[in-house]
Amino acid sequence: MIRVLPGQGLTTAMGILPHTDLIRAQNLALSLDIPFWPQLPHFRFKEDMYAQFAEHFPGILIDEEKEVLRFSNERFAAEIDAYLEGSNDPAYFALSEEFSTAFRHFLTLDLSAYPLVRGQTVGPVSFGLKIYDEELKPMIYNDFVREILYDFLYRKIAWQYSRLQSVHPHPFVWLDEPGLEMIFNSFSAYTSELAQTEYRAFLAKLPGPKGVHLCGNPDWSFLLGADLDILSVDVFSWGHILIRYLDELGEFLRRGKIIAWGLTPTLTAELSQESAAGLTSRLLESWDFLDRHGIDADLIYDRAWLAPSRCCLINADGAESVERSFSLLKEIQGELRRNIYSGRKRT
Repeated sequence: MIRVLPGQGLTTAMGILPHTDLIRAQNLALSLDIPFWPQLPHFRFKEDMYAQFAEHFPGILIDEEKEVLRFSNERFAAEIDAYLEGSNDPAYFALSEEFSTAFRHFLTLDLSAYPLVRGQTVGPVSFGLKIYDEELKPMIYNDFVREILYDFLYRKIAWQYSRLQSVHPHPFVWLDEPGLEMIFNSFSAYTSELAQTEYRAFLAKLPGPKGVHLCGNPDWSFLLGADLDILSVDVFSWGHILIRYLDELGEFLRRGKIIAWGLTPTLTAELSQESAAGLTSRLLESWDFLDRHGIDADLIYDRAWLAPSRCCLINADGAESVERSFSLLKEIQGELRRNIYSGRKRT
């Protein structure tokens, strides 16, 4: 494993893409510095990020026709013994071709030219909050189910990491965690204190560099202080809040960790109003603010990745806006490298 991840504006993106053409989607992912295998829910429901990682979880019902996932406590009780027996075999947690054609295809590619390669999985908090039982309660509220859930996703990640490691020396698997925004509020029955304790224990077990991607506004203090190597943030929407966490952000970067600055919008209406120059200027305004408050600009850039702000599946033009967002990201990277940073601190 790389001890200090390379930064300086490397590009990557979240895994969910709106494409129905696997090769077109994979080529888009390969156009970035840190490629990934795409998740394609419009290709089929089982490639939705929640359905994709539900395979073999006891008690889960996958309704492809209605495109919903449900949890049955009765079914969980009936299946838990078989699950515990099967869990002795790492292959039990494989991401099968039925649930991800893209992953299997990714493993056949020559990825040697890339500094890192990335996989992803839905995070345990998001997964547990999304799927409801018969009484319409999120399954994460059940203590025993939650214990199994954390262990299940750890094993899913460990299997995926091992497969990526077989085709590239420097892989990592990050967590997609939109649910982290919800868990740290007073309306959640899964308390913030318990969530933080269990999440830290979960992160400590994960192999390789540890990353979280989210597009909301969670408890930044917790995430910046957690055992993470990569924090991927929608700064297009929430950067003005993130940069106010000066002490936590500065310490995170000084520990050699990476912020993936999610900058280019993927929603057609937002994207049509932006340019590479304008988004670069907005990013540098944030970095200038941090520099003025004691976080050196060179350090910020050295520990920076660039990414689209979030995934988007709802544009009327299908994949075109997302592809333009990726292209705009490369333009911003070029602007930073050519005109702003040249191995020395800006003046």
